[in-house]
Amino acid sequence: MAQAEIGLIGLGVMGANLALNIAEKGHRVAVFNRTPDKTRHFFETAGDLAERIVPCETIEAFVAAIRPPRPVIIMIKAGDPVDQQMAALMPHLSAGDIMIDAGNANFRDTRARFQRLEGSGLTFIGMGVSGGEEGARHGPSIMVGGTPESYARVEKVLTSIAARFDDEPCCAWLGSDGAGHFVKTIHNGIEYADMQMIAEIYGILRDGLGKSATEIGDIFVDWNKGRLNSYLIEITGTVLAAADPLTGKPMVDVILDKAGQKGTGKWSVIEAQEMGVPATAIEAAVAARSLSALKAERERAEALFGVETAAFPTAFGPELLKDLELALFAAKIGAYAQGFAVMAEASREYGWSLPMPVIAKIWRAGCIIRSQFLDEITTAFTAAPDSANLILTPAFSAMVRETLPSLRRIVSAAAASGLPVPALASALAWFEAYKRARGTANLIQAQRDFFGAHGFERVDGIDRPHGPWGSGAAQQ
Repeated sequence: MAQAEIGLIGLGVMGANLALNIAEKGHRVAVFNRTPDKTRHFFETAGDLAERIVPCETIEAFVAAIRPPRPVIIMIKAGDPVDQQMAALMPHLSAGDIMIDAGNANFRDTRARFQRLEGSGLTFIGMGVSGGEEGARHGPSIMVGGTPESYARVEKVLTSIAARFDDEPCCAWLGSDGAGHFVKTIHNGIEYADMQMIAEIYGILRDGLGKSATEIGDIFVDWNKGRLNSYLIEITGTVLAAADPLTGKPMVDVILDKAGQKGTGKWSVIEAQEMGVPATAIEAAVAARSLSALKAERERAEALFGVETAAFPTAFGPELLKDLELALFAAKIGAYAQGFAVMAEASREYGWSLPMPVIAKIWRAGCIIRSQFLDEITTAFTAAPDSANLILTPAFSAMVRETLPSLRRIVSAAAASGLPVPALASALAWFEAYKRARGTANLIQAQRDFFGAHGFERVDGIDRPHGPWGSGAAQQ
C-alpha cells in the first residue's frame, strides 16, 4: 500500500472533518485516535473517501504509514494534552519529521515547543485553523508558523484544503515559531469584537426601537447586500429568522443571554496590554462576554435598580437605519485597525515580519470573520505597506470621515436611552483619542511627577523634568 502524504491524530469533529477534506482533495492521509473504536468508525463511515484513508490503531503503525519526512497534524484539545501527545509520538519519529499543532494553542506554548525541539532533529508547525466544523470539512483559513522548509513540505496539502477567494488559497506561511497561532489569536479577538458590536446594534433595534426578531433579521439581510457583507452579518439574518420548533417563538428569544468563551479572545487582550497597544473594542467585547456570564448578579441588580430605558430618539427619522449601518461599519473599522496594530507590534517584538496584506487575504474566505471588507484591507495595506495604522491609509481614512459621525450619533443616543453599547462606545472613544494631537495625558504626567517624581517631557524641549511642586513622595 502506498504511504500517506500526511498524518492526523485526533478524530473529534474538527480532526475528522479536516481528514475528510484532505482525502477529498486527493491526498492519502493516515489517521489515529487514542480510542481505536473511533478510528474504525471514522474509516467505516468515510464512504468513497475511505480509499485514501489509512486507519491506524497504534502509534507505530501510524508513523510507518506516512512518507518521510513525516508531517503529523495534532488536532486535540489545546494545552497539556498536546504536550502529552508529542511526548508519546516523538520516540517513533525520525529526523526531519514535523509535528503540527492545529488547535487553538496559546502562541507562547507554541514558541516553547519549538525551543524544546531544538537539537532533536524534529521540527514543529503552529497552525491556526479558522472556519469551525464547516471550514475544516470544506475549506478553512490556515495561518502557518514555522520554518520555511517545514512549510514547503506541507504547502501542497494545506493550500489544496484551504478555502479559496478569487481562486487564491486562504493559506500562508506567516513567520517563525508562534506567528501562525498569534495571528489566529488576534483573528479571534477581532471576531469577539465583531460579534459584540452586531449584538449591540441588535439590542438597539430590539430594546430601543421595539422591533421583533424577524424584523431585525430582515434588516441584517438587507445590510448583507451592501458594504457590511460578511459571514457574521449573513448568519445573523439567518438566526434571527429561525423559529423554535418547540414553542414557535423566534429562536433567539428562547436562548439564555449568557455567552461562552474558550480563551483566545482573552489572550488577544492580554497580549495587546503586554505590548502597550490599545485594543479597546476587543477588550470591551471580552469584558461583555464575562459580564453576560453573571446572569444571577444581573438579575439581582435589575431588581435593585430597575431598567431605565428611554425610547430611542426618533429625531433620526428615516435615516436611522442608515446611521445604524454606518455606525456598525465605523466600529468594525476600529476593531480591525486595533487588531492589525497588535499584530504589527508583535511582528516587531518577535521578529516575524508579519505580512499584513497577506493576513487580510487569507481571512477573505473560510474563516469566521470573512467579509468583503477584508478585500479592502488587503488593497489598502498593499498600497500603503508602511502605514502605522489601517485608518491612516487613504482608503480607510476616507471611510472613517464618512462613517464616524454616525457612530458618534448612535453611541450618544444609546447612552441617553440607557442602552449598553460597550464595544461601539469603546471603538468611538479610541477614534476620538487617536485623532486628537493633544490629549490629556499631560495632567497624568504632572500627577505622576507630584506623587512619585517620575518626571516628564516638556513641549518646549527644555531639560527640566520636574514640576515646581517638588516630589510628592518626599512631602508624604
